[in-house]
Amino acid sequence: MRRNYFLIGALLTAAALVATAVSYPYLPGRVPTHWNLQGEVDGYSPRWMLFIFGPSVMASILGLFRVLPWLSPKQFEVDTFRSTYLYIMLVILVFFAYMFGLVLWAGLQGPWSTGQAMWGGVCLLFIMLGNVLGKVRRNFWIGVRTPWTLANERVWNATHRFAAKTFVVGGVAGFVLSLAGSGFWISFGALMAGALAPVAHSVVYYKQLERRGEV
Repeated sequence: MRRNYFLIGALLTAAALVATAVSYPYLPGRVPTHWNLQGEVDGYSPRWMLFIFGPSVMASILGLFRVLPWLSPKQFEVDTFRSTYLYIMLVILVFFAYMFGLVLWAGLQGPWSTGQAMWGGVCLLFIMLGNVLGKVRRNFWIGVRTPWTLANERVWNATHRFAAKTFVVGGVAGFVLSLAGSGFWISFGALMAGALAPVAHSVVYYKQLERRGEV
């Protein structure tokens, strides 16, 4: 099963590499690679940089997730939630593949406003991560890693069950508000509220346990 995750990740990376190579002759010398908050192009790069922005970054993510379990200290191993860990790896890889696909399409079709499409990808990333955060066990690499969650396993588990809800709610709210035309900062604020609420939760819950002498 573990090999299947890495195989899918490798296939995604290979697909990004093939897509870049096939598109390369049809791309202009400089392609759009950066957009402002309004979704307008405000930065260009040489087309060869697409090999770095896409396949190289994805290969690096794949390699990083491969080596992190080996680097984990005792009592913080990812083996306790290995399938969730690998699922998160694939979610992140799919997210990067999607964002890179938008960049590649912009290079082929000419500058266009990708704000809505990119923001939708970010919101969906939060929703997909939120679906499994409650299964993430204490470690140094992924999750809500605050001093209070790392100090106490009970705080970690409670915070991540809470984060599973706030990430999904924040992602859905951010996307819906964006579709409703509320403006970037309002939808961004909704997403950040969902991401930061677990941090506050970890402090409050730890202090409650501390007052009761349970930590």
